[in-house]
Amino acid sequence: MPTDPFVAPTLDEHPRNEPNLAPGVRLPAAHSWVADRAGDLVGGQPKGDLLGRPGPNVGYAVLLANRLKDRLALGAHEPAVDALAVVSELAMKRAASYGRAPVMPDLEIAATLLGYLGEVDPAFVVWRTHAVHGASHEYSARRALVDSVSDASLRVPPVGGPQLTEFRAEFRAGLTASPN
Repeated sequence: MPTDPFVAPTLDEHPRNEPNLAPGVRLPAAHSWVADRAGDLVGGQPKGDLLGRPGPNVGYAVLLANRLKDRLALGAHEPAVDALAVVSELAMKRAASYGRAPVMPDLEIAATLLGYLGEVDPAFVVWRTHAVHGASHEYSARRALVDSVSDASLRVPPVGGPQLTEFRAEFRAGLTASPN
């Protein structure tokens, strides 16, 4: 087999990483790295209203939300795109609170808490329709709704039973009472 003329045939003939400097001249030690560019986060990830919660591969929740689309129980004048936007954002927040990517139970819990899966009070559907209206196009409206949900509420385990029914009722009462 032919050999490339620039490939060393033995290990002794490997190129050496010796600097081509004048005799007696040495390279200075490297400086430590400093976050001084425009996009560098100096004080860590900022936290606050409308900033969201970063997590690994959180955008995967949008794909999973589209798989959940046919199972949602929507109100009379409630667009699916608005519901899916809020459900996927809540699932992103839940997954990021655990430090992982979203999975289908994250979306199912978010949809259940907002009454898109399972039973729901008609008065809550009316409130939800107004609260979620335009959420797919208005970032601030979507973030305000998602920011009003606490991490403890999202970390409810995905099990059924009377505890979940009680928790959903308390969660929805607290959500409708909070100013949006």
